[in-house]
Amino acid sequence: MSEKIIQMEKVSKWFGDFQALKDIDLEVAQKQKIVVCGPSGSGKSTLIRCINRLEEHQQGKIVIDGIELTENTKNIEQIRAEVGMVFQQFNLFPHLSILDNCTLAPIWVKKIPKLKAEELALKQLESVKITDQAKKFPGQLSGGQQQRAALARALCMEPKIMLFDEPTSALDPEMIKEVLDAMVDLAKAGMTMIVVTHEMGFAKEVADEIIFMDEGMIVERANTEDFFANPKNERTKLFLSQIL
Repeated sequence: MSEKIIQMEKVSKWFGDFQALKDIDLEVAQKQKIVVCGPSGSGKSTLIRCINRLEEHQQGKIVIDGIELTENTKNIEQIRAEVGMVFQQFNLFPHLSILDNCTLAPIWVKKIPKLKAEELALKQLESVKITDQAKKFPGQLSGGQQQRAALARALCMEPKIMLFDEPTSALDPEMIKEVLDAMVDLAKAGMTMIVVTHEMGFAKEVADEIIFMDEGMIVERANTEDFFANPKNERTKLFLSQIL
């Protein structure tokens, strides 16, 4: 297996008295595709939000590409520049065109010249098949197009890791496929990905491994074929019986 790009050791996280993550141990190798599933409130989103410190963990250790996530803001900035994220909501800037949404961070954070940033943005918009929407504003696009624009925007930072937090759950059914197709292409291109999703067809097609979470713990982790064909834990079996 190639080197570990994400390492979490005994990671715990509380919101007040509620423990959202309990002693999480997780290693992800470069180019690995992991799908995280589980019931609502099981800690899936919190887990991936800790990886780029959108949530702060209170116990344990998180190392991303050799850099430990600590209070050190320089470390946090370094990690965030390498870790892209796509959320349920598209979070595009409504007053900026799609192209300007995509060039903003490369210009300001990476100090890339505007013309080069635009060239890169158009390449990423082409990869998610919405080059023709570049000059439009987010409100003029469908939900599926906006989510693909959000993906292109994240890719413009040329991240080493992509995190997805239920990227299709806010979309109408007919738009889900176009977003998943863009994610499949990204997976095939060799991106390291952690995807929180209920889309089990996508999981079967793309994931190397699947993690099932419940009550803030990783209950089961298995390669994709075994996970569906032969789940070990009773909670996993129950969950799969409800969604398949």
